[in-house]
Amino acid sequence: MAQAQDNKPLFILSGLLIIYALIASSGVLHPLMKYLHTAKTADLQVSMGLIVGGVGIVGAIINSVRKPGDTIIDRFILQPLPGILFILIMAMAIRWYVEPVVKLISHSLQPVLGFKIYKVLNLNYVILGLLAGVVITNTYGIPKFAAAGVKCARFVLKMGVIMLGARYSFAELAKLGSYSVVLVGTFVLGTVFFVLWLGKMFKQPKTMTGVLSAGMGVCGVSATVAVAPVVKAKSEEMAYTIGTILSFGIICMFIFPTVGHWAGMNPVQFGAWAGTGILNSAQVAAAALAFNAVDIKTLKVAEIFNITRVLFLPIIVLVLATWFGKESGKKLTFKEVVIDKFPIFIIGFLLLFAMSSMGLFSPPTHYKGKFIDYSYNERSQITEQEWENLNSAVQAGSIKGLTGEQMAAVKDIIAQRQLAGNFESRADKKVFNKQAEARMFQLESILAAAKAKEITLDKEVKGAIHHAIKQVHKKSKTVTTLTDCMIWFFAFGLIGLGMQITKKAIFQAGGWPLVIGCISGVTKATLSFVVVLWLVKDVVLK
Repeated sequence: MAQAQDNKPLFILSGLLIIYALIASSGVLHPLMKYLHTAKTADLQVSMGLIVGGVGIVGAIINSVRKPGDTIIDRFILQPLPGILFILIMAMAIRWYVEPVVKLISHSLQPVLGFKIYKVLNLNYVILGLLAGVVITNTYGIPKFAAAGVKCARFVLKMGVIMLGARYSFAELAKLGSYSVVLVGTFVLGTVFFVLWLGKMFKQPKTMTGVLSAGMGVCGVSATVAVAPVVKAKSEEMAYTIGTILSFGIICMFIFPTVGHWAGMNPVQFGAWAGTGILNSAQVAAAALAFNAVDIKTLKVAEIFNITRVLFLPIIVLVLATWFGKESGKKLTFKEVVIDKFPIFIIGFLLLFAMSSMGLFSPPTHYKGKFIDYSYNERSQITEQEWENLNSAVQAGSIKGLTGEQMAAVKDIIAQRQLAGNFESRADKKVFNKQAEARMFQLESILAAAKAKEITLDKEVKGAIHHAIKQVHKKSKTVTTLTDCMIWFFAFGLIGLGMQITKKAIFQAGGWPLVIGCISGVTKATLSFVVVLWLVKDVVLK
């Protein structure tokens, strides 16, 4: 009886999940889900509620009828189960309710502020989860029953890094010229060593400078998470690194476009600079669109430079493993660094990356798991109503301000009812795809021009063009599944990480991470600005 009492929290949490799943399956929550734009996840919400709640009930019964032991199942499943459910419920609430509400509030404030605050502050599930964890641990404290589950956070974060490998491939590197890869690699490694030097100069802990160097050199959360166990970084040091990167990125997001225009950068130059100098992916995209929303090339170059940094992650882990070993006073051999010290989860990242590059999940030229399929089929067609809207608008001459190529692309959708190459060219796939690719570029330019308010499009016309583009973007089911897993692993792990960050630890670290981050960030941005202007003259994309 006493054991059943001890497992009361697990029974309650499991019961809540099952009740929520039953309510969601009844359709009562559908209007709310539709309002929050989470209706597509309704089935997942029901499935997760029933499965996780069911596992929780089984675990609670087992814990109630048998004495606690010290087996692997006890230590890794039964004992942390209440905490795992506690964090998982928080992650579900953040993903399906808190994040959508923040986005809606941000949209409503846009006319007043002039920008979307959730984008500027990067208030996605990652940051919201981290903040939720920090708030709980510094107000109510971690519930006793959840303590063992919170300790799982780092392991779960590593699983997220492994999943990350499936989103990239060598084909992304092939899209850049060789000197561009050298450029990105030089700045990644240069920033890492510069931050390590600054940390030594300011007498900061090696654990702090180690994780900050990866975050500033590569990119935000994934690099921070990947390097933390290598340099034995504390939770608050990881949080400082993420906070520093995001803070610096917010400033860059406003300054970069202004400086880019002032310097007369072309779209490719600015894309290369933003992708090299700004650290956070969302902020890179925001700066690129702020600089030039019309020429989609800016965004593409920026994103490719940005993701190329991620591909240097294993190299940085290896470099920091060597550095940390030497700094700890041990002379490490190649075997100790590469074999003994190299984290297994980074090997998992490399394995998925290699599988992705070989095209096992989708065509190797995919971009973050999405690939383009221009072939004719019924599923790629725009709807009858969309065709009527486009045709009427063209016939009435109400679509104005387009270039000749843009208007031709619109007429092509009307003629073919979908985005594709010329029907008579379909036997020659190379020519066929080239025609379709050129048309998609024009259609994306139209939407970008409308977004930048350079032209005005009817809602129906814009919707039809957007739908035509969307239909050729295919997703690999495997990569989508792995990406979904990654999102949940990061959401879970960062809530748990936040729960390990106390006010005392935050005050002890002071503001030095921010100082080091600003010095290295400004230096990197300045040097990359000069180098990009000097080396990057024209089109990098092939």
